[in-house]
Amino acid sequence: MSPVFARRREGASPLEGVDAIFADLDGVVYAGPHAIPHAVDSLNRAAESRPVAYLTNNASRTDEQVAAHLTSLGLHATPDAVVTSPQAAMRLLAASVAPGGLVLVVGGDGIVAELERGGYRVTRSADDGPDAVMQGFHPDVGWRQLAEATFALNAHGGPGEPGGIPWIATNMDWTIPVERGVAPGNGTLVSAVHTAAGRFPEVAGKPETPIFDVARDRFGASNPLMVGDRLDTDIRGANRAGIASAVVLTGIDRAKQVLAADAASRPDFILGDLRGLHEPYPEIQRRRGAVSVGRASVRVTGRTVEIERDGDDPLDLLRAACHAIWECGTAIHALQVPERLYR
Repeated sequence: MSPVFARRREGASPLEGVDAIFADLDGVVYAGPHAIPHAVDSLNRAAESRPVAYLTNNASRTDEQVAAHLTSLGLHATPDAVVTSPQAAMRLLAASVAPGGLVLVVGGDGIVAELERGGYRVTRSADDGPDAVMQGFHPDVGWRQLAEATFALNAHGGPGEPGGIPWIATNMDWTIPVERGVAPGNGTLVSAVHTAAGRFPEVAGKPETPIFDVARDRFGASNPLMVGDRLDTDIRGANRAGIASAVVLTGIDRAKQVLAADAASRPDFILGDLRGLHEPYPEIQRRRGAVSVGRASVRVTGRTVEIERDGDDPLDLLRAACHAIWECGTAIHALQVPERLYR
């Protein structure tokens, strides 16, 4: 449990004590080109009293391009409000390669813009003898680009041998939500290079901490709230960085995944959509082995998850079930869970 959550007053909203919001984009603010219902109004309202930063693992666009998209949706966002995984990757690169170095890029404009801004030179060919490889998502990345990265990484030895140049991945998201559904993300592309090169990259984006460090430093935030739709990146990363977190059920992870969340990936708050940022968050009550939220109550008896009361809000039932399962000490795959909890 984060320090912010532990200090909350009963009935306070998730924004109590929060001095900045760190919001993921895909699945939180928009899906494809379109805004998710209630996201724009909720975030603009929140921005009236605290900074709102937009943290994205997607390296295919520049901060200016992302800000333009957000503005077109009705959000009050400037490029400075956008924290990208290539920006976090620059911190990792600077630790091993000085400005002026040559970097082989696998990815799009988001990486190239940050490298040029930082004084680095860019190439797409391993034949140029790059000093490092930086890899991020772009929908046009294909076999040739992945092969160039592998050639560069293996230039100083065979697969898995020491002495290779630095390899920095902007992120390791296995999937990415798009308008038509869920598609392969940068993690799948990085995995292809890993298989051929026999080594792992340094990673800048969520769930690693560099992107959170950049955001905290830029906004001077001491008690931010991370809002995301993915447990494995947004929530796990916030927990690693010591940041309070809220999962919103409008993107990749839904009730089934939240119920099964491991200890490293559990959020402080579970929201149906971003209106929940401004609403009183119900107290989690524990009595005689049962967990109650609002009028909903759930207990775990042996290996059976029992719904004592459905209550009048399905979200409260999910919250009660999550805490009952998380606190019972038994992995969810060993439990009998009522199917309606997943809905």
